[in-house]
Amino acid sequence: MRNNGYDEQFARQIYQQILGFGEYGFPESHSASFALLVYVSSWLKHHEPAAFTCALLNSQPMGFYSPSQLTQDLRRHGVTILPADATVSEWECMLEEFENPPHPEGQPALRLGLCLVKGLSQAGGERLVAARRAQAFADAGDLARRAKLNAHDMQALAAAGALAGLSGHRRHALWDVAGVERMPALLDAAPIEEAQPLLAAPSEGENIVADYANLGLTLGRHPVALLRERLQRQRMFTAAELKALPHGRLARVTGLVTGRQRPGTASGVTFVTLEDETGMVNVIVWRDLAERQRKELLRSSLLTVYGTLEREGEVVHLIAARLRDQTALLGNLATRSRDFH
Repeated sequence: MRNNGYDEQFARQIYQQILGFGEYGFPESHSASFALLVYVSSWLKHHEPAAFTCALLNSQPMGFYSPSQLTQDLRRHGVTILPADATVSEWECMLEEFENPPHPEGQPALRLGLCLVKGLSQAGGERLVAARRAQAFADAGDLARRAKLNAHDMQALAAAGALAGLSGHRRHALWDVAGVERMPALLDAAPIEEAQPLLAAPSEGENIVADYANLGLTLGRHPVALLRERLQRQRMFTAAELKALPHGRLARVTGLVTGRQRPGTASGVTFVTLEDETGMVNVIVWRDLAERQRKELLRSSLLTVYGTLEREGEVVHLIAARLRDQTALLGNLATRSRDFH
């Protein structure tokens, strides 16, 4: 500034003003930009839920919510989700026109992408899509040969149910994959005639377990829905029923643990998110209960909470008084929660 003719006292005064602005100007601009992002995201989620969820799934891993939570929420809003399918799906999730049943607001269906299939390499998935564009697959063996997929990629597709359009249910798909062999060039296109074995289809529970293991989500019933009859005998409320209860009501609820958070400014309070077939439940666990029932709080995948309902307008929390680990009811189902991020 001296080079431009300003004296040192004036230059230092301007410099101090710039420093002062820097202490609040950045946080203010940051909050303004964040507010814009929140508004745009909320608008998209409300008006274009299929596109919004599709973009989030294609950006994984990211954010607070898992693919399972995102798809469960989308289905509760009436949008159709179609499975990952080697005969149809692209590598990424896509939107499809779907009219059976039509969405009341004209929303397209969301088609899960092959990127969600655990264990499938991206190179293999992209070769699959390219080969399918050239010509539809005749069977699982044709897919493996033309897409040049190895045994690991084929097993990943079969386990995820992505070969249903070619082989039927998972057990038939795994049988077909086990019989795929790399043949010499002379015999590469030679058909192999083999009788299809009579394999029983997996049960609903077995399919759900396989879905979570190989996709991280299920398009079948929510796991807690399979336990609902038992939970009703224990007089458990659903998440939807909980929202209709009055402030101060004693209540009990059971759900999959999808998140645990303990912010540094929360004085030791732990916030737990539970999910059942009807929605989410926000649980507040005070420090003394967290210390007494640390094992139940931190290790449960399926958690029952006994507590008191706290309502502030439409915001509902359950203040925990007692925790109960019911993970054993899930059997072999493996679920994951987002903890302390």
